Amino acid sequence: MDLRALSDFNLVAAHGGFGRAERASGRSKATLSRRVAELEQSLGVRLIDRGSQSLRLTDEGRALHERTNGLLSEIAEAGEAVALGASTPKGSLRVSAPVAFAHVALGRLGARFAMAYPDVQLTIVAEDRLVDPIEDGYDLVIRINPLSDQRLVGRHFLNDERLIVAPPGMPRPAFKADGNEIAVNAILLAATLPAVIWRMKADAEADILIKPQPVLRLSSLLMVRDAVLAGAGIALLPKLLVDTDIAAGRLAYWGTQAGPPVEIWALQSSRRLIGAKVRAFLDVVEKEFPDRVFVPPT
Repeated sequence: MDLRALSDFNLVAAHGGFGRAERASGRSKATLSRRVAELEQSLGVRLIDRGSQSLRLTDEGRALHERTNGLLSEIAEAGEAVALGASTPKGSLRVSAPVAFAHVALGRLGARFAMAYPDVQLTIVAEDRLVDPIEDGYDLVIRINPLSDQRLVGRHFLNDERLIVAPPGMPRPAFKADGNEIAVNAILLAATLPAVIWRMKADAEADILIKPQPVLRLSSLLMVRDAVLAGAGIALLPKLLVDTDIAAGRLAYWGTQAGPPVEIWALQSSRRLIGAKVRAFLDVVEKEFPDRVFVPPT
Protein backbone atom coordinates (compact mmCIF):
# COMPACT_ATOMS: atom_id res chain seq x y z
CA MET A 1 0.00 0.00 0.00
CA ASP A 2 1.31 3.45 -0.97
CA LEU A 3 1.55 5.38 2.32
CA ARG A 4 1.56 8.74 0.53
CA ALA A 5 -1.70 7.85 -1.23
CA LEU A 6 -3.11 6.60 2.07
CA SER A 7 -2.09 9.86 3.75
CA ASP A 8 -3.82 11.90 1.03
CA PHE A 9 -6.96 9.79 1.33
CA ASN A 10 -7.05 10.38 5.11
CA LEU A 11 -6.50 14.09 4.51
CA VAL A 12 -9.54 14.23 2.23
CA ALA A 13 -11.63 12.10 4.59
CA ALA A 14 -10.70 14.16 7.65
CA HIS A 15 -11.56 17.49 5.98
CA GLY A 16 -14.74 16.25 4.31
CA GLY A 17 -13.84 16.98 0.70
CA PHE A 18 -11.11 17.56 -1.88
CA GLY A 19 -11.52 21.35 -1.83
CA ARG A 20 -11.19 21.63 1.93
CA ALA A 21 -8.23 19.27 1.92
CA GLU A 22 -6.59 21.43 -0.77
CA ARG A 23 -7.04 24.59 1.31
CA ALA A 24 -5.72 22.90 4.47
CA SER A 25 -2.67 21.25 2.91
CA GLY A 26 -1.79 23.30 -0.17
CA ARG A 27 -1.90 20.14 -2.31
CA SER A 28 -3.95 20.50 -5.50
CA LYS A 29 -7.35 18.85 -5.87
CA ALA A 30 -6.12 17.07 -8.98
CA THR A 31 -3.20 15.52 -7.12
CA LEU A 32 -5.38 14.48 -4.21
CA SER A 33 -8.00 12.97 -6.53
CA ARG A 34 -5.34 11.06 -8.48
CA ARG A 35 -3.76 9.68 -5.30
CA VAL A 36 -7.11 8.50 -3.95
CA ALA A 37 -7.94 6.88 -7.29
CA GLU A 38 -4.57 5.08 -7.27
CA LEU A 39 -5.25 3.83 -3.74
CA GLU A 40 -8.71 2.57 -4.74
CA GLN A 41 -7.21 0.77 -7.73
CA SER A 42 -4.48 -0.88 -5.65
CA LEU A 43 -7.00 -2.07 -3.04
CA GLY A 44 -9.66 -3.05 -5.55
CA VAL A 45 -12.45 -1.22 -3.69
CA ARG A 46 -14.18 2.15 -3.92
CA LEU A 47 -13.37 4.38 -0.93
CA ILE A 48 -15.30 7.55 -1.81
CA ASP A 49 -18.75 7.83 -3.39
CA ARG A 50 -18.17 10.44 -6.06
CA GLY A 51 -21.80 10.44 -7.15
CA SER A 52 -23.02 12.37 -4.12
CA GLN A 53 -23.05 16.18 -4.00
CA SER A 54 -20.93 16.18 -0.83
CA LEU A 55 -18.12 13.78 0.01
CA ARG A 56 -19.35 10.47 1.39
CA LEU A 57 -17.10 7.61 2.36
CA THR A 58 -18.13 4.10 1.44
CA ASP A 59 -18.21 1.49 4.21
CA GLU A 60 -14.74 0.35 3.10
CA GLY A 61 -13.48 3.94 3.05
CA ARG A 62 -14.84 4.64 6.53
CA ALA A 63 -13.22 1.48 7.92
CA LEU A 64 -9.87 2.31 6.30
CA HIS A 65 -9.93 5.88 7.62
CA GLU A 66 -10.79 4.82 11.18
CA ARG A 67 -8.07 2.16 11.27
CA THR A 68 -5.21 4.11 9.70
CA ASN A 69 -5.65 7.79 10.47
CA GLY A 70 -4.38 7.51 14.05
CA LEU A 71 -1.48 5.28 12.99
CA LEU A 72 -0.29 7.76 10.37
CA SER A 73 -0.51 10.60 12.89
CA GLU A 74 1.64 8.64 15.32
CA ILE A 75 4.19 7.85 12.60
CA ALA A 76 4.37 11.55 11.74
CA GLU A 77 4.71 12.44 15.43
CA ALA A 78 7.52 9.89 15.84
CA GLY A 79 9.31 11.28 12.80
CA GLU A 80 9.07 14.83 14.13
CA ALA A 81 10.42 13.70 17.50
CA VAL A 82 13.42 12.02 15.87
CA ALA A 83 14.07 15.06 13.67
CA LEU A 84 13.99 17.37 16.70
CA GLY A 85 16.22 15.03 18.67
CA ALA A 86 13.66 14.93 21.48
CA SER A 87 10.24 13.52 22.26
CA THR A 88 8.17 16.47 23.44
CA PRO A 89 4.58 15.49 24.33
CA LYS A 90 2.06 17.38 22.21
CA GLY A 91 -1.22 16.92 20.40
CA SER A 92 -4.46 15.34 21.61
CA LEU A 93 -4.64 12.50 24.14
CA ARG A 94 -7.90 10.62 24.73
CA VAL A 95 -8.28 8.34 27.76
CA SER A 96 -11.23 6.11 28.71
CA ALA A 97 -11.68 5.07 32.35
CA PRO A 98 -14.32 3.40 34.56
CA VAL A 99 -16.74 5.90 36.07
CA ALA A 100 -15.93 5.26 39.73
CA PHE A 101 -12.16 5.40 39.24
CA ALA A 102 -12.38 8.51 37.06
CA HIS A 103 -14.61 10.21 39.64
CA VAL A 104 -12.23 9.50 42.54
CA ALA A 105 -8.79 9.90 40.99
CA LEU A 106 -8.62 11.28 37.47
CA GLY A 107 -9.84 14.83 37.98
CA ARG A 108 -6.87 15.60 40.23
CA LEU A 109 -4.47 13.52 38.14
CA GLY A 110 -5.70 15.09 34.90
CA ALA A 111 -5.14 18.57 36.30
CA ARG A 112 -1.55 17.73 37.22
CA PHE A 113 -0.92 16.35 33.74
CA ALA A 114 -2.45 19.40 32.06
CA MET A 115 -0.28 21.78 34.07
CA ALA A 116 2.86 19.74 33.40
CA TYR A 117 2.20 19.28 29.67
CA PRO A 118 0.34 22.34 28.32
CA ASP A 119 0.94 21.30 24.69
CA VAL A 120 -1.19 18.16 25.13
CA GLN A 121 -4.97 18.47 24.87
CA LEU A 122 -6.12 15.81 27.35
CA THR A 123 -9.65 14.38 27.25
CA ILE A 124 -10.73 11.83 29.88
CA VAL A 125 -14.05 10.06 29.27
CA ALA A 126 -15.68 8.30 32.24
CA GLU A 127 -17.62 5.25 31.04
CA ASP A 128 -18.17 1.66 32.14
CA ARG A 129 -18.57 0.11 28.69
CA LEU A 130 -15.76 -2.02 27.25
CA VAL A 131 -14.29 0.27 24.61
CA ASP A 132 -12.00 -0.63 21.72
CA PRO A 133 -8.99 1.75 21.61
CA ILE A 134 -8.76 1.69 17.80
CA GLU A 135 -12.44 1.75 16.82
CA ASP A 136 -13.41 4.22 19.57
CA GLY A 137 -10.41 6.48 19.04
CA TYR A 138 -8.68 6.22 22.43
CA ASP A 139 -4.96 6.46 23.03
CA LEU A 140 -5.27 4.76 26.41
CA VAL A 141 -7.94 2.78 28.28
CA ILE A 142 -8.00 2.05 32.01
CA ARG A 143 -9.51 -1.30 33.00
CA ILE A 144 -10.18 -3.22 36.20
CA ASN A 145 -8.91 -6.82 36.24
CA PRO A 146 -8.65 -6.96 32.42
CA LEU A 147 -8.78 -10.28 30.62
CA SER A 148 -5.69 -11.31 28.67
CA ASP A 149 -5.83 -9.75 25.21
CA GLN A 150 -2.95 -9.83 22.71
CA ARG A 151 -4.33 -6.70 21.07
CA LEU A 152 -3.60 -4.65 24.21
CA VAL A 153 -0.38 -3.84 26.07
CA GLY A 154 0.24 -1.67 29.11
CA ARG A 155 1.02 -1.29 32.79
CA HIS A 156 -0.51 -2.58 36.01
CA PHE A 157 -0.29 0.59 38.08
CA LEU A 158 -2.61 0.16 41.07
CA ASN A 159 -4.02 -2.47 43.44
CA ASP A 160 -7.33 -2.04 45.21
CA GLU A 161 -9.64 -4.09 47.45
CA ARG A 162 -13.39 -4.56 47.62
CA LEU A 163 -14.89 -3.76 51.01
CA ILE A 164 -18.22 -4.72 52.53
CA VAL A 165 -19.69 -1.51 53.92
CA ALA A 166 -22.94 -0.64 55.68
CA PRO A 167 -24.85 2.36 57.03
CA PRO A 168 -23.40 3.23 60.48
CA GLY A 169 -26.67 2.47 62.27
CA MET A 170 -27.23 -0.95 60.70
CA PRO A 171 -26.71 -3.84 63.18
CA ARG A 172 -23.77 -6.06 62.25
CA PRO A 173 -24.59 -9.79 62.44
CA ALA A 174 -22.50 -12.07 64.62
CA PHE A 175 -20.45 -13.50 61.77
CA LYS A 176 -18.94 -16.97 62.16
CA ALA A 177 -16.54 -18.74 59.82
CA ASP A 178 -18.51 -21.98 59.98
CA GLY A 179 -19.42 -22.35 56.30
CA ASN A 180 -23.02 -21.17 56.82
CA GLU A 181 -24.36 -18.30 54.72
CA ILE A 182 -25.74 -15.22 56.48
CA ALA A 183 -28.47 -13.33 54.61
CA VAL A 184 -28.24 -9.52 54.77
CA ASN A 185 -30.18 -6.81 52.91
CA ALA A 186 -27.91 -5.40 50.21
CA ILE A 187 -27.65 -3.06 47.25
CA LEU A 188 -26.29 -4.77 44.14
CA LEU A 189 -25.07 -3.73 40.73
CA ALA A 190 -27.72 -4.42 38.11
CA ALA A 191 -25.51 -7.01 36.36
CA THR A 192 -24.85 -9.06 39.53
CA LEU A 193 -25.83 -12.74 39.22
CA PRO A 194 -28.81 -13.83 41.36
CA ALA A 195 -26.94 -16.55 43.28
CA VAL A 196 -23.92 -14.45 44.24
CA ILE A 197 -22.18 -15.09 47.56
CA TRP A 198 -19.74 -12.62 49.13
CA ARG A 199 -16.71 -14.17 50.81
CA MET A 200 -15.31 -12.01 53.59
CA LYS A 201 -11.83 -12.48 55.05
CA ALA A 202 -11.74 -13.83 58.59
CA ASP A 203 -9.04 -14.58 61.16
CA ALA A 204 -10.00 -18.25 60.96
CA GLU A 205 -8.97 -20.43 58.05
CA ALA A 206 -12.48 -20.42 56.54
CA ASP A 207 -14.08 -17.35 54.99
CA ILE A 208 -17.30 -15.78 56.23
CA LEU A 209 -20.10 -16.26 53.70
CA ILE A 210 -22.63 -13.47 53.15
CA LYS A 211 -25.74 -14.03 51.04
CA PRO A 212 -26.81 -10.56 49.84
CA GLN A 213 -30.59 -10.14 49.74
CA PRO A 214 -31.16 -7.51 47.05
CA VAL A 215 -33.37 -4.63 48.11
CA LEU A 216 -32.18 -2.49 45.21
CA ARG A 217 -30.24 -2.94 41.96
CA LEU A 218 -28.40 -0.01 40.40
CA SER A 219 -26.29 0.45 37.29
CA SER A 220 -23.26 2.25 38.73
CA LEU A 221 -20.99 1.99 41.77
CA LEU A 222 -21.55 5.67 42.57
CA MET A 223 -25.29 5.05 42.83
CA VAL A 224 -24.69 1.97 45.00
CA ARG A 225 -22.54 3.99 47.40
CA ASP A 226 -25.18 6.72 47.63
CA ALA A 227 -27.84 4.10 48.41
CA VAL A 228 -25.73 2.71 51.25
CA LEU A 229 -25.18 6.22 52.59
CA ALA A 230 -28.96 6.65 52.53
CA GLY A 231 -29.35 3.54 54.71
CA ALA A 232 -30.85 1.02 52.28
CA GLY A 233 -28.45 -1.85 53.03
CA ILE A 234 -24.89 -3.13 52.74
CA ALA A 235 -22.80 -3.23 49.55
CA LEU A 236 -19.52 -4.51 48.13
CA LEU A 237 -17.57 -1.48 46.92
CA PRO A 238 -14.00 -0.55 45.88
CA LYS A 239 -11.83 0.74 48.71
CA LEU A 240 -10.80 3.74 46.63
CA LEU A 241 -14.46 4.76 46.42
CA VAL A 242 -15.38 4.46 50.12
CA ASP A 243 -12.15 5.11 52.04
CA THR A 244 -13.01 8.71 52.85
CA ASP A 245 -16.59 7.83 53.84
CA ILE A 246 -15.31 5.16 56.26
CA ALA A 247 -12.74 7.55 57.76
CA ALA A 248 -15.42 10.22 58.24
CA GLY A 249 -17.86 7.77 59.87
CA ARG A 250 -20.43 8.03 57.09
CA LEU A 251 -20.04 4.31 56.32
CA ALA A 252 -19.27 1.36 58.58
CA TYR A 253 -16.59 -1.12 57.49
CA TRP A 254 -17.68 -4.74 57.96
CA GLY A 255 -14.86 -6.56 56.19
CA THR A 256 -12.75 -7.12 53.06
CA GLN A 257 -13.65 -9.47 50.25
CA ALA A 258 -11.47 -12.60 50.26
CA GLY A 259 -9.28 -13.27 47.26
CA PRO A 260 -6.48 -11.61 45.29
CA PRO A 261 -6.24 -7.81 45.07
CA VAL A 262 -8.10 -5.92 42.37
CA GLU A 263 -5.68 -4.88 39.63
CA ILE A 264 -6.07 -1.62 37.69
CA TRP A 265 -4.28 -1.40 34.33
CA ALA A 266 -3.58 1.30 31.76
CA LEU A 267 -3.69 -0.27 28.29
CA GLN A 268 -3.26 0.74 24.68
CA SER A 269 -3.45 -1.01 21.33
CA SER A 270 -0.46 -3.25 20.65
CA ARG A 271 -0.61 -1.99 17.06
CA ARG A 272 0.43 1.51 18.10
CA LEU A 273 3.73 2.97 19.17
CA ILE A 274 3.99 4.22 22.74
CA GLY A 275 4.22 7.91 21.90
CA ALA A 276 5.62 10.71 24.02
CA LYS A 277 2.20 11.91 25.21
CA VAL A 278 1.10 8.41 26.31
CA ARG A 279 4.42 7.82 28.06
CA ALA A 280 4.11 11.17 29.85
CA PHE A 281 0.59 10.34 31.05
CA LEU A 282 1.72 6.94 32.33
CA ASP A 283 4.60 8.61 34.19
CA VAL A 284 2.14 10.94 35.94
CA VAL A 285 -0.02 7.93 36.86
CA GLU A 286 2.99 6.10 38.30
CA LYS A 287 3.92 9.14 40.42
CA GLU A 288 0.33 9.41 41.68
CA PHE A 289 0.42 5.78 42.88
CA PRO A 290 4.12 5.07 43.68
CA ASP A 291 3.28 2.16 45.99
CA ARG A 292 0.39 0.89 43.86
CA VAL A 293 -1.92 1.77 46.73
CA PHE A 294 -4.69 4.34 46.56
CA VAL A 295 -4.27 7.19 49.04
CA PRO A 296 -7.38 9.39 49.36
CA PRO A 297 -6.85 13.14 48.81
CA THR A 298 -6.47 15.14 52.03
